Amino acid sequence: MSILSAVILGVIQGVAEFLPISSSGHLAIAQNLLGLKIEGSADGFFDVLLHLGTLIAVFAAYWPDIVDMIREFFLGVRDIAKGTTPTPVPPNRRMILLIIVGTLPLFALVPIKDAIEGLGSNTIFVGCALLVTGVLLFFSDRYNQGRKMENSVRLRDVLIVGVAQAFATMPGISRSGTTVSVGCFLGFDRRFALRYSFLMSIPAILGANVLNLKDCLETGVDPALIPAYISGVATAAVLGYLSIRLLKFVTDKGKFGAFSYYCWAVGALTILLSIVL
Repeated sequence: MSILSAVILGVIQGVAEFLPISSSGHLAIAQNLLGLKIEGSADGFFDVLLHLGTLIAVFAAYWPDIVDMIREFFLGVRDIAKGTTPTPVPPNRRMILLIIVGTLPLFALVPIKDAIEGLGSNTIFVGCALLVTGVLLFFSDRYNQGRKMENSVRLRDVLIVGVAQAFATMPGISRSGTTVSVGCFLGFDRRFALRYSFLMSIPAILGANVLNLKDCLETGVDPALIPAYISGVATAAVLGYLSIRLLKFVTDKGKFGAFSYYCWAVGALTILLSIVL
């Protein structure tokens, strides 16, 4: 049963982390309303592992971009040392700066991390947050296609997207849905908004895992649960990659806001079940 629960939670994490429907909200619903837990497991540690699975998916989907950014980072250090920075700056070199700026607002949340995570136990809050996510998605498709890309987007714009990402740490608020929607509101090209959102998730996921891992390991890891852990991570990684591919297709078709109806339905049902149960 623990392996089955791990696979189900891996499915939820892999699908909901990248589709704009909030993985944290769905995991909270699964654990608090449906009772899908791995008995004897430190939930925080398994949550870290699930996010590791989705991080693997991002690396697989955007490997060429990631490799090029790593290369541009070292070339940039060399150019700064020699005083030979090219003009204009290569797109993926500037993308590094954009990701750093967009990640900065997350540091303001470190002191209240536990309070934010605690909101997941309040399923009425989660349901309301999903309704808010639906509103953002609904209006994102109703904005004209923007044209801002790596070399034309302003640092103020990506800082606003970073604030939106910080807001989306609340369970029920979709990180990808919020950051892509806000990017569209600011005039980002849709494909760029999606790519920026996913690449910006790398330091966000890594940072969250580093903060949680020490506390989780102190509680100990039951070796008997390792098969369940592996099953959950593998499931999250595979479905996460497929979800990224699907979202790219949906975004290209201009149907990103179609997920709003799903968020509204799940949000309303979650509120109803929370009241009834």
